[in-house]
Amino acid sequence: MTRIACIGEAMIELSMLETGAKVGVAGDTLNTAIYMHRAAPDLQVEYVTCLGDDPFSGRIADFIASHGVGTSGIRIIPNASPGLYAITTSADGERSFTYWRSEAAARQLFANHDFSSLNGYDVLYLSGISVAILPHSVRLALLDWLEGASVRLVYDSNFRPRLWDSVEHARQINQRLWRRADIALPSIDDEMALFGESADQVAARFAGHHGVGALKRGENGPLSIGQSIDQTYEPAKNVLDTTAAGDSFNGGYLAALLTGKSQAEALMAGHNLASTVVQFRGAIIHG
Repeated sequence: MTRIACIGEAMIELSMLETGAKVGVAGDTLNTAIYMHRAAPDLQVEYVTCLGDDPFSGRIADFIASHGVGTSGIRIIPNASPGLYAITTSADGERSFTYWRSEAAARQLFANHDFSSLNGYDVLYLSGISVAILPHSVRLALLDWLEGASVRLVYDSNFRPRLWDSVEHARQINQRLWRRADIALPSIDDEMALFGESADQVAARFAGHHGVGALKRGENGPLSIGQSIDQTYEPAKNVLDTTAAGDSFNGGYLAALLTGKSQAEALMAGHNLASTVVQFRGAIIHG
């Protein structure tokens, strides 16, 4: 059985309502892990992160387990707690986010440059958020470890400027990760923002990528990386919430690819899943 580690930060989410707040759990790589497991239950998908020993950390661990994602890769740090963010929606439907994550337990991932928690996996899935929350010295050490490891690496830059200490570091780390990634899952808007390129320049850069993957372009459908694929992608009919659109695409694409489906089938699976997810509120479709 293929064993996959999705690595990153799971947070407590507060959705602010007129009558109070709804408490949930969210995280980009966690969203992908959940959708990957749903689409391919035979894959052994596990989540690798750090949590505290507080009740909110327990809530996150229970949430992950309830969705069928393995929790053996979660390290508990005494007296620590998870990150928190709140979503506020204005009268015209515009959403804004407030974060409290600077002291989150997940920032202690790979402390002392210990990457033993990644041993034994066939595939590792990282995002730009996974590495942005780490101290720069840990990012560099992780890259050195990855470049010497035989494990298959999946990467999505998922660029969030506020999380990076500098644009220079973000570019440096992302360039090395793209060179290392066996499966590349960039979003065109993130790459344009990070590297200051046009859409055509981004597409040209990934056309020369050594591996396989997908350049996500929203409703226009993905551009195949590694193989020339010519197929049509239908846009979602009723877009309500684009939260986790890219995360769910990644989950659907990886579920198909890692269970032996063709590149064309994997691209379509990712697009169709994302098109379904954006027609519902929230990151994870329940029920």
